[in-house]
Amino acid sequence: MTHPPFTLQNLDHVVLRVRNMERALKFYCEVLGCTREREVTQIGLVQLRAGSALIDLIPAAQYEAPLQNRNMDHFALAVIPFDEDKIRAHLTAHGVLHGRVEERYGANGAGPSLYIQDPDGNQVELKGTSE
Repeated sequence: MTHPPFTLQNLDHVVLRVRNMERALKFYCEVLGCTREREVTQIGLVQLRAGSALIDLIPAAQYEAPLQNRNMDHFALAVIPFDEDKIRAHLTAHGVLHGRVEERYGANGAGPSLYIQDPDGNQVELKGTSE
């Protein structure tokens, strides 16, 4: 198992409906470095610790509304350090497509960021801070 070349910093929580729980767990734990915090088996919820925040995964089948009707655009994970070459190499090693690094504004000010998608098509922004 490889570890990401960054540390996640900030986000309270986000709830994602996923089609395949094991595939989602592999992506968030192995690619992004999250750890399991707790589970609510009655509803199939798995809560993952991402730095000081949580990412909640729940089976999409629990909802009547189709998965494509979700209303989340993306969520951002603050990461340090933001070493573009190491991050790109890590994502490529895991088969994760990634976009260009651009300067964007976030909770900790402007800094480099890069968009990726998880296995269910949720857009994730990896966000650094300017030095």
